[in-house]
Amino acid sequence: MSEPSLVIMAAGLGSRYGGLKQMTPINRKGEIIIDFSLYDAMMAGFKRVIFIIKKEMEVDFRELIDGRAGRHLETIYVFQDINDLPEGYALPEGRVKPWGTCHAVMTCKDVIDGNFAVINADDYYGAGGFQLMYDYLDNMKESNERYEFAMIGYPLANTLTEHGSVARGVCEVDDEGYLASIVERKRVFRKDGQVVFQEGKECAPLREDSFVSMNFWGFSKSMMTEMTEMFPAFLDKLTETDELSAEYLLPSTVDELIQKGKARVRLLKTNDKWHGVTYKEDKQYVVDALQSYKDKGLYPEHLWK
Repeated sequence: MSEPSLVIMAAGLGSRYGGLKQMTPINRKGEIIIDFSLYDAMMAGFKRVIFIIKKEMEVDFRELIDGRAGRHLETIYVFQDINDLPEGYALPEGRVKPWGTCHAVMTCKDVIDGNFAVINADDYYGAGGFQLMYDYLDNMKESNERYEFAMIGYPLANTLTEHGSVARGVCEVDDEGYLASIVERKRVFRKDGQVVFQEGKECAPLREDSFVSMNFWGFSKSMMTEMTEMFPAFLDKLTETDELSAEYLLPSTVDELIQKGKARVRLLKTNDKWHGVTYKEDKQYVVDALQSYKDKGLYPEHLWK
């Protein structure tokens, strides 16, 4: 069996942040958040990384990766194209928004040859999650009954920003430690000392110790087939109202497979703290946090020598 690969989704627009936040240095050494994920992944055992980017980002992205992490890891680049649709489908007039995380991962179908993990480019996940995921994928075997996937779960309280709302997939877990469902909450934030989510004008509380998805997934190659086969059904459901903005997302697709009994997803729990630059105001906090980890000896002063 092939060694697990790591897929990094880096083609997002970063609209709330106001730029290509995936490529924004977070210290004087020019390191970006992806560098910390790559270092943690390498130390956990990953040797092969697949970057999903937009074609127009390739030159700048290679400049950041190839001469540093690329000297230690096998790196492959694939390109997400909004026009990449199944035969018989056309891009809706006026659509400029990418089709979402499932569509992004589907661009890797020709280079995935075994089990693989998926992460966002602009999130810091912590070393513990990478070790949990690598160990799981390295031993994961296909079942004749259903797919055996995994997800790194973070306590909700460890995944918030002080500068606005975030979207989180809130997980329900069964008695055996598998996901029962994932419910996407679009606007999650702290209000009057409590974590809440907002729908319309109403807010409802969420438990701070609820485990949430940060799009850190572990799949077998079969997930590629499922996503590809389910994509036309997603497109068929689009109305004129949502065809310009609806996204084909990993949490909802995985949840559909769970509900159909085709997959079960082991929740791998970590207490690591998530860091991310969701908004411009988050940057200094992330810079300080990652430097503090270096000061504690969790990372070398120079990640890539």
